[in-house]
Amino acid sequence: MPSGHILFAVHNGTYVLKFTGEIRAPMCTTLDNFLDKMFVDGDLSAILIDLTETNYIDSTALGLIAKTSVFLQMHNQRKPIILSTNPDISRVLESMGFDQVFIILACQSNEECLNELPEVEPSEHEMMEKVIAAHRVLMGLSEQNQATFKSLVDALEMEQQAHGEDKI
Repeated sequence: MPSGHILFAVHNGTYVLKFTGEIRAPMCTTLDNFLDKMFVDGDLSAILIDLTETNYIDSTALGLIAKTSVFLQMHNQRKPIILSTNPDISRVLESMGFDQVFIILACQSNEECLNELPEVEPSEHEMMEKVIAAHRVLMGLSEQNQATFKSLVDALEMEQQAHGEDKI
């Protein structure tokens, strides 16, 4: 019974491969077969490899991961992205030269990889503008959203005009 798993998702030509647990040679036939199918997908445009939940990965699996970079760079001159939060795995990736052929986001934790957006204190007018603009975008997504948010946007625009006239 394998102690690791390889999960995948595909959206608009972007493939995400998530490796969890221990990734060893017996899993690599499955991985290699998947990669062969992925490489014939004419829509393939980007690859993200998530190693944030990987405890161990052997050299066979690393060789197959390297294969994704060779393919992607040959076909669309892009580097795949690797996410790694395990310092041991990040060290192995760097020691094998993966940092030359991948974009590697290596951190101690997911929180370390992510930066919080600095909070901005908007004026009432700026806030109103953002709320209206965001709801207009939602309205543009579907007729149902158009019906749902039209009265809100109309009311906000009337309120905005009223406040604008008060300042004159």
